[in-house]
Amino acid sequence: MPLGTAVPLHAQEDAGGLRGLLNELLPGRNGQDDTQPAETGATQSGPERRVPFARKDIQLSFAPLVRETAPAVVNVYAKQVVAARSPFAGDPFFEQFFGRRMPPRVQSSLGSGVIVDPSGLIVTNYHVIGEADDIKVALSDGREYESAILLKDESLDLAVLKIEADADFPTIAIGDSDALEVGDLVLAIGNPFGVGQTTTSGIVSALARNHIGIVDFGFFIQTDAAINPGNSGGALIDMAGRLVGINTAIYSRTGGSIGIGFAIPSNMVRAVVEAARQGEDHFERPFVGAQFEPVTAQIAEALGMERPAGALVAAVDAEGPAATAGLKPGDVVLALNGASIEHVDALGYRLATQPMGSAVAFDILSQGARRQISVTLARAPEGRGGGPVEIDGESPFAGARVATLSPRLAQRLRLPARTTGVAMVEVPRGSPAAGFGFRPRDIVREVNGVPIDTVEALVSAASENTRWWRFTVERDGQLLRQMLRY
Repeated sequence: MPLGTAVPLHAQEDAGGLRGLLNELLPGRNGQDDTQPAETGATQSGPERRVPFARKDIQLSFAPLVRETAPAVVNVYAKQVVAARSPFAGDPFFEQFFGRRMPPRVQSSLGSGVIVDPSGLIVTNYHVIGEADDIKVALSDGREYESAILLKDESLDLAVLKIEADADFPTIAIGDSDALEVGDLVLAIGNPFGVGQTTTSGIVSALARNHIGIVDFGFFIQTDAAINPGNSGGALIDMAGRLVGINTAIYSRTGGSIGIGFAIPSNMVRAVVEAARQGEDHFERPFVGAQFEPVTAQIAEALGMERPAGALVAAVDAEGPAATAGLKPGDVVLALNGASIEHVDALGYRLATQPMGSAVAFDILSQGARRQISVTLARAPEGRGGGPVEIDGESPFAGARVATLSPRLAQRLRLPARTTGVAMVEVPRGSPAAGFGFRPRDIVREVNGVPIDTVEALVSAASENTRWWRFTVERDGQLLRQMLRY
């Protein structure tokens, strides 16, 4: 669930202090000097990992690490002016006396952010800023700056902001989240409940968590470091002081931290920041030209797999990169560039973090045999519908910007790649279209009995001289029919 309200945290037993006491009482076990750490072996990359054993390990402090990284974690304050809907709207008698509109109200939100570039690039969560009209950023030393939005992506729950100053800003280097292992120590830094910058410690509890139900993105780092409302957009750092995640949400029945928090991996953050550096206002995912489904236990048994894993190829575009590489419906993608694919969301994450135009290696199971193919990632086809067109006049659609769907536009609107029709790309606040409840991603299917399959057809239907309107809109796979007098 999204970050909610607070509840008291229960005290936990200090297992480390008990172990240190035992070391003092039992100065030697099995002929081993207890003042020396127990060797557990080094990993393939990074510093050696081991559990704390000796008393000197328990007396270590995170303070130097916090001093180095905390100045790059900022507070983000966002304000949005929201038009209030009159309770008398739609009633001609009351509208005559009270009008259709009410004074606007201001919504405020508080979150955190991380400076990742000395020039002032800041990463935060989309849900912290949303559609804010005014965003301010406050540094840990008290300085405040007006902020501009460079890029935001609701499906990833990420946004990139920009602040300006004469000098460079403190930063946190973006680390490799794929190098994390369950059990690694991490610190979470943010501004919970607006009380001020706060640091909490914990471990990586799990990796590649999906089905969280927050956003479309499904590849989270789970941590037990205390995360609460206001931590959204804050830093999750490793013991080398590198950013390994952006704290995003918690699982809680009360709204406060119960030790189950989720962060977006830094490799995804790096891809979004790079898109912002290149001047993009949204994050464009590489196009494969295939649709994937989960591998269920029944499917795994039918394919002779030991367990359900990977991503099942459900459909392949005849002219897409997947078809060119030889991928066919019924194949199962088991790994990408050597990284195991446990579920469909993992494949989406791995693809999204790859550079556009790069060639990636798919390990696939095809007709009972495992083999490897190379797929060149491309941009989604743009189609021939042209750019968005604004509807004018006095129809219920007035003010909305609409466009004919293409695979590229469908991806941007988080619609299935094969979706066709005319979609609303933008619905500005205060426009007649917004007043009638239209939203971005709505697909107009019919107006006054006329099927809508092109922008020109919608423009023509919207220009009709009538006060009675009947239209059908597809929203999230459901058809909504409406008739009104306007």
